[in-house]
Amino acid sequence: MSLRPPAILVLEDGRTFRGDAYGAVGETYGEAVFTTGMTGYQETLTDPSYHRQVVVMTAPHIGNTGVNDEDPESRRIWVAGYVVRDPSRVTSNWRAQRSLDEELLAQGIVGISGVDTRAITRHLRERGAMRCGVFSGEAAGADPATLVEKVKASPEMAGADLVGDVTTPDGYVVEPIGEHRFTVAAYDLGIKSMTPHRMAERGARVHVLPATASLEDVLALEPDGFFLSNGPGDPETTEETMVPIVRAVLERRIPVFGICFGNQILGRAFGFGTYKLKYGHRGINQPVQDRATGKVEVTAHNHGFAVDAPLDQVTETEFGKVEVSHVCLNDNVVEGLRALDVPAFSVQYHPEAAAGPHDAAYLFDRFTDLMSAQKNEKGQA
Repeated sequence: MSLRPPAILVLEDGRTFRGDAYGAVGETYGEAVFTTGMTGYQETLTDPSYHRQVVVMTAPHIGNTGVNDEDPESRRIWVAGYVVRDPSRVTSNWRAQRSLDEELLAQGIVGISGVDTRAITRHLRERGAMRCGVFSGEAAGADPATLVEKVKASPEMAGADLVGDVTTPDGYVVEPIGEHRFTVAAYDLGIKSMTPHRMAERGARVHVLPATASLEDVLALEPDGFFLSNGPGDPETTEETMVPIVRAVLERRIPVFGICFGNQILGRAFGFGTYKLKYGHRGINQPVQDRATGKVEVTAHNHGFAVDAPLDQVTETEFGKVEVSHVCLNDNVVEGLRALDVPAFSVQYHPEAAAGPHDAAYLFDRFTDLMSAQKNEKGQA
């Protein structure tokens, strides 16, 4: 018999799963999504792209390596709720400083354990990501029909403008490791700490800017490159804010690199649309093909939206020709864009991949190559 308070996961279509409380006791709401990663749960929890999402872990055993203060990808846990099958009863890792349960409790994250996460995953794959609620303690005893209505009253992810919730309030600088070769202006739309570190490893001084920074703030840095980070929410909400800034940067031929949400924003700057995927890609084992080389990379993903660009042709845009550079082999979703006439490219996945895999780390080298080429071009002008 469990000593934990009862809990219930309620999906907006009426499906319910009963289990035990995990982490904080109470109630929480968000979009139910699943991630297929078998490791790296601490990086998942602290990824700002999961803001307002209730994350279902398909791997059955979670928490065995505990939590430490070195691996978080941001300043806090961002998931709205956490769903696991078998939480580890003990922590067994020399780097662990506390248990996952303790960390969830300390940060007020409501979760549920003892449920069939594979069944939940199959349900979401068939019916799509949807709103949900996790209720534990006294809240779990309410009439399920009442709880379903509460879930339906919660906000949807489509149309959600969440960047302002996760961006840094103040800019900061990540210094280069070794020789200073480049200056990068990086927009924090929900950036993960490993991303500027990967650029610093390649000699970049990275100025991480809040999402409210203006074009003038960017240009004042005289950057060699411009970076758009990952982040949560619907990219359509950036049409009047970020997209005009990106277009202005492209006009000035400053090299641009975008990841995840940044890929979607760059796509919109080129004139492509974006759309919501049925259940998204989340995990660290997604197969993506580089269409230029034919190489297949195993990659880390966390996105529920995608760029709507044609796979079978090069598209003429205001900034010249643009092609789809990478594609997901599971469902042919666009996973990258490459401009042929301006120095810009982006990918939908996470090449920084703190928890692995590292197949796509070369993309940071591609960014430095773009910046080097542009600097040489300016020097010859």
